[in-house]
Amino acid sequence: MRLGIIGTGRIAKRAVKELSFVDGIDVTAVLNPNLDHAEKFIEDNGMKAKAFSDISEFADAIDAVYVASPHGSHASYVRQMLGYGKHVICEKPMCFSEAESKELFDMAFDKKHVLMEAVKTEFCPGFKKICEVLESGVIGEVIDVEAAFTRLSEPYGREFDDTEFGGSFTEFGTYCLLPVMRFLGTDYSDVRFMSIPAESGVDGYSKVAFAYGDKSSGVGGADAVSAIRKTGTAKTGLTAKSEGQLLISAAKGYILVPSPWWLTKRFEVRYEDPSKIDSYECEFLGDGLRYEFTEFERRVSGGEVANSQRDEAVARARVFEKFLKSRKH
Repeated sequence: MRLGIIGTGRIAKRAVKELSFVDGIDVTAVLNPNLDHAEKFIEDNGMKAKAFSDISEFADAIDAVYVASPHGSHASYVRQMLGYGKHVICEKPMCFSEAESKELFDMAFDKKHVLMEAVKTEFCPGFKKICEVLESGVIGEVIDVEAAFTRLSEPYGREFDDTEFGGSFTEFGTYCLLPVMRFLGTDYSDVRFMSIPAESGVDGYSKVAFAYGDKSSGVGGADAVSAIRKTGTAKTGLTAKSEGQLLISAAKGYILVPSPWWLTKRFEVRYEDPSKIDSYECEFLGDGLRYEFTEFERRVSGGEVANSQRDEAVARARVFEKFLKSRKH
């Protein structure tokens, strides 16, 4: 597979290193609207690839593309590259609206192209093992999921300067929404946002709380929820530090994944009896990006068009859309 990379930032640099461990993929082209940036990226990373600033010429040189540009440009690049007939793996968040997410997945399906959102945790062995444990029923039905991802950052740079799409929740929220929606489902009844703004106006620290239950049209209005059955919390931060763990509470026990849970290397299953603990050690190589690229190559080479990611990706885009609207008010 001739893979092109759009974007030359820090995640693209990590991807180049990780792709050297993935069979079946050769990076042959790099696109940046500023050609000098693309050429310098290739030189700095010792790549045998060609630099482009023109997207049509770039498309002619590749079979598939990795979109690693700034957040706000993701959906546009995905749409263009699908239009050029290319398979696409796109950095998260791919979309900031539910309608746009549906449009892109439908477009990929109609064109028989693979479209993946690059959520590396989803494809690593540790997270897959957590899924297996939960599916076994050993701790019963999942009742609550709490996921946190924080990283203290200097008050400048992309996360703070992009006042439209920056902030802690757009930066880390995809990771935290992954276990919430994987283990509780996408059909939540209510979602509430609580954010502490940074100086630039974006959220420096956020809590997003989900309720799963029956919607009530009573005194509380259309968004009120009665008979809550399950709950979920996603916590993200750039200006405050918290324990970056994943806690999955269920009817017969719970799963604790220590920080940094998104780099899942080990976890424990615990029960009412504190002396009973099932411990799991899991492989996690490099930065973990090799797992998502290996899955991408597998889907492309196998002609797998049906997309198991679609429902969760669309649901995440719906949450981001609501979050960004709430931040403007």
